[in-house]
Amino acid sequence: MYDTILVPTDGSDHARRAAEHAGLVAAAVDATLQFVTVVDLDVAAGPFSAGGVDDDYVEQLTEAARSTVDGTASLVDGDMAIESDVLTGTPADAILNYVTDHDVDMVCLGTHGRSGLHRYLTGSVAERVLRRAPVPVMTVRETDEREVGDGYDEILVPTDGSDRAAAAVAHAVSLGERFDSRVHAVSVVNVGDIATGSEVGLPENLLRELELAADDATAAVAGEARAAGLDAVTSVSVGRPKAALLAYVEDNGIDLVCMGTHGRTGLDRVLVGSTAEALVRGSAVPVMTVSPAE
Repeated sequence: MYDTILVPTDGSDHARRAAEHAGLVAAAVDATLQFVTVVDLDVAAGPFSAGGVDDDYVEQLTEAARSTVDGTASLVDGDMAIESDVLTGTPADAILNYVTDHDVDMVCLGTHGRSGLHRYLTGSVAERVLRRAPVPVMTVRETDEREVGDGYDEILVPTDGSDRAAAAVAHAVSLGERFDSRVHAVSVVNVGDIATGSEVGLPENLLRELELAADDATAAVAGEARAAGLDAVTSVSVGRPKAALLAYVEDNGIDLVCMGTHGRTGLDRVLVGSTAEALVRGSAVPVMTVSPAE
């Protein structure tokens, strides 16, 4: 499933919480944990330094980075294989290159949370990794709900029946098998996409067709989960997907959200004003995003 899980860290609380979740998954699937931090020499040099930084300063930065990455790695309990490395360069590019060069199967990274994630996602390391990573990415905020317990008892899989939504199902089911999870297949008929204005009601036949399609989509996800021996429930509602899914997470004790995205080329649209962005930004529990290529 996942042979290598990459955990980028800057030593922050959210990065440390992400490391705990990465350790939980790694222990379940017998994966190697690879911790990295990135020294950005351009930032270290400052805007007015045309000559860069000298070797002694680079050594100091590297030693500090080594202390950061080793400190985060030390949070992981158990006897699993753990490696660490200090990279140099632009953080997002260095992380993405590492994913490709080292056959990483999953990335687990921390985010700043609801109040800061908008700034963090705009032109940030997290944004670029989420948009461009060719492997699943689990984002974790430093919240009480994201504390690592015994596992992921309740896994939410939002679906609209599309290929991009289906991409996440195999990952959700595989993780569910490791943690004996219940899979929640949820579809929200988006009234915002089909209503033309508040004064115009939805055509009853159109709404019914969309609800039937949503029933089929959730039944397909639940069928895959049950075929793997997992308990599964389905839910179809009409409303605004962002608000409805976030409410479902809170109301049903969800431990992990696993959802598809439009893929590498289309994820810019998904992460800007989208359901995926809303879940990553607002969910109180970890969110794994999976591109259709996965």
